[in-house]
Amino acid sequence: MIPPLANRFVAGTTDSEALDHVADLNSEGIGGILNLLGEHYHERDPADGDADQYIDLATTLATRDLDGSISVKPSQIGIDIGPTPFEENFARIVEAAAAEDVFVWCDIEDHTTTDTTLDAVGSMAREYPGQVGVALQANLKRTREDIRRFADLPAAVRLVKGAYDEPPSVAHQKKEYVNEAYEDYLEFMFREFDGGIAVGSHDPTMIDRAVELHDEYGTDFEIQMLMGVREDAQRELASQGYEVNQYVPYGDKWFQYFYRRIRERKENVIFAVRAIVGV
Repeated sequence: MIPPLANRFVAGTTDSEALDHVADLNSEGIGGILNLLGEHYHERDPADGDADQYIDLATTLATRDLDGSISVKPSQIGIDIGPTPFEENFARIVEAAAAEDVFVWCDIEDHTTTDTTLDAVGSMAREYPGQVGVALQANLKRTREDIRRFADLPAAVRLVKGAYDEPPSVAHQKKEYVNEAYEDYLEFMFREFDGGIAVGSHDPTMIDRAVELHDEYGTDFEIQMLMGVREDAQRELASQGYEVNQYVPYGDKWFQYFYRRIRERKENVIFAVRAIVGV
């Protein structure tokens, strides 16, 4: 059981709890992006095991007729072991999910695995057009070229600012540079993409900019936010007719994820303190 302090950010430890959360989101006009927690496996068995769980999850999503997708981490399904285990597991997840018409997102991790990740997503996008998407990080200096590459592929792109501590040689270090890059990439995507744009940000400035670009270019887009972060804004945006999808982590490896959420934003710390003292 996940303690009350953490269950704002994590949907439970089981598939059933996570799927029930997605059902609740659907009742408010919000989709769910399910992520089974786990990362940086260095042995094949746990990587294969989590891939098996994602395959089962896709089937259950379809059976329950929920508005939901799945999102996998490369290091969870074998990339730290080598390219082949990751590529094989990702391919079989996408194949099984596509058979159920369930969309598969691939998260992005540190810059050393970006090429392998993007190659695998590009390959699956060509084999299963419109069934896969990938996150790209605005803080990485290479992202301009990566976005240009994906403009020509039948894959969606989730644009995020970037959460990994990358060296100055490969990533912008100052917040204002990252924000400038994010807005620049958004404009390119709305101008050059034929849909498949996901604004992965809680920053109201970036969301407002996406709305302006949508009004200018008419390109379809969605907004993606984390469970437990700005949920009032998620509901408000959904009520205004925007497509909103919530990233929903779950599983028994919840503590590391919860700790990361608490550390990254002072608002989350305040919420945690209030939950402890009951105010």
